[in-house]
Amino acid sequence: MPDKKHHAILGAGGVGGLIGAALAHSGAPVTFVVRREALPHYPKSVRLESPFGNFEVAVASAAEVPPCDALWLTVKATQLESALAALTHPESVRGIVPLLNGIDHIALLRTKYGDEKIIPATIAVESERVAPGHFIHRSVFARLNVLSNGKPLLTDALDQLQKLGFACRFQDDEPTLMWSKLVFLSAFALTTTASGKATGEILADPHWRALGVGVIREACAVAVAEGAKVDADAVIAGVMKMPGNMRSSMQKDVEQGNPPELDAIAGPILRGAKRHGIEVPATRELVAAVEQKVVAQLRR
Repeated sequence: MPDKKHHAILGAGGVGGLIGAALAHSGAPVTFVVRREALPHYPKSVRLESPFGNFEVAVASAAEVPPCDALWLTVKATQLESALAALTHPESVRGIVPLLNGIDHIALLRTKYGDEKIIPATIAVESERVAPGHFIHRSVFARLNVLSNGKPLLTDALDQLQKLGFACRFQDDEPTLMWSKLVFLSAFALTTTASGKATGEILADPHWRALGVGVIREACAVAVAEGAKVDADAVIAGVMKMPGNMRSSMQKDVEQGNPPELDAIAGPILRGAKRHGIEVPATRELVAAVEQKVVAQLRR
């Protein structure tokens, strides 16, 4: 049976578009929350192109978060504070599912809305918005991991997403859930952005490949110190199997002159390394290179 719970999407970019379109396609009511000035022209249906299928499906749109069962928070980390202004009545939302990059947003959201309402989750995917209401899912995979406190609210939704082609899993261990993505994402985002290369070019270049491996080992050392169960060798082996044409959202942001999620992605590693006395030279080198690229873009 389709999931009839009402889902709202705050952040109608690549990830939010993919989640919202997929849930609407499964038969669930979905509302996209968009900027007030964009609302009059936002399409009544959204279009998804994906390895899971191409389709167009009707959705609702609103400038504020409506009463809903699940609010999927899919904005960039740099946009979080301003986006939350649309959540004017948090008491009318049963659960908030943040899919932001990084880790620090979880504590912020719990402080604002309470522990019970927040359902930590991560997604691994390459997806982007190419026009309002038009989304392209570019990777052959979409892996969604959700903390097990979300089972009562999200089991039906995850079942429907899995039928479409997502790989979905509930996890009991929050540090492992959050750090398992970050130890991979940090190397992927930093190397692609600093180099301007896609994954295949990174892996073929001894210099960039060594830096990426170094970041993974450093991030895993910090993650273990923070209580996560991660295996650097397993992460490296997974990275070596990535499709060669993948580019990170941070890389695209810098190329387009948008603020990158540098602190959200690298910040937890740098701050954790300082707390635990762990040396992270590869991470620091790549962060400095990304910062230089940002400055160079601003001078153009």
